[in-house]
Amino acid sequence: MGWTRRYEEAEPQRVNRWLAQSGVCSRREAEALIAEGRVSIDGETVTDAGRKIEPGQTLTLGEGAATKADSRVSVVINKPVGLVSAQPEHGQVPAVRLLTAANLWGGEGSAPDPRASLAPMGRLDMDSRGLLILSDDGVLAKAVIGPESDLEKEYLVRVTGAVTPRKLDQLRFGLRIDGKQLKPAKVSEVGDRQLRFILKEGRKRQIRRMCELVGLHVVDLERVRIGDVLLGDLPEGRWRPLTAEERAALIAGSVRRSPKKSPAGVGSVTPTSSSG
Repeated sequence: MGWTRRYEEAEPQRVNRWLAQSGVCSRREAEALIAEGRVSIDGETVTDAGRKIEPGQTLTLGEGAATKADSRVSVVINKPVGLVSAQPEHGQVPAVRLLTAANLWGGEGSAPDPRASLAPMGRLDMDSRGLLILSDDGVLAKAVIGPESDLEKEYLVRVTGAVTPRKLDQLRFGLRIDGKQLKPAKVSEVGDRQLRFILKEGRKRQIRRMCELVGLHVVDLERVRIGDVLLGDLPEGRWRPLTAEERAALIAGSVRRSPKKSPAGVGSVTPTSSSG
């Protein structure tokens, strides 16, 4: 099936960049579609890879042009403690093993092809649990964990030790890991020794190491949100497909906004791979 959309932005934009931002394909794939003559603007076939689309114009992809994007696999898992997100080392069990028909939640269907190479869109450590997205979608990966992503990742964290206003302030901004300053985070106390972290970066075991630096010890860490995708009531150990609407929201929400001055504890951060 073809794809048609009217361009509503205020300024002209390169076709390949807009298609990538819209989540249709990568820039390189867009250039290939242009070379194949499958892209048109207001009925005129686009032949120049550098062509820009103007406000009010309508872009159309020819029949079958979006087939590759439609065939991509993206799933949401509620990962239990004890499973690893990515390639397992000796004796470890990867989260992809959960992708069976029996573990599918919310309806009948088949599991992804076991030969599919599904990578984690932001890892969770083996001793952390919660929301994990696995996908073979490069556009989605760039949106969720790319260097320009502006998506928030939210965690609920139980700790031992005294939680004080000073420690909360330190967790929000001012700590260093491996000699590098951490970006501002949103951290709040939501219960007895339970904290909510909202980050836009993800250094290895970041939350656990942040807590250790202020005299707290993490005893449970659960990721509950990535952008607009919520863990919700997905049972532990079960999975479901990522919806087209969720994919579009992740891609749209990943675009970095213009820098603004922020109060202490709130700021823009750059994501990498893991925070658990």
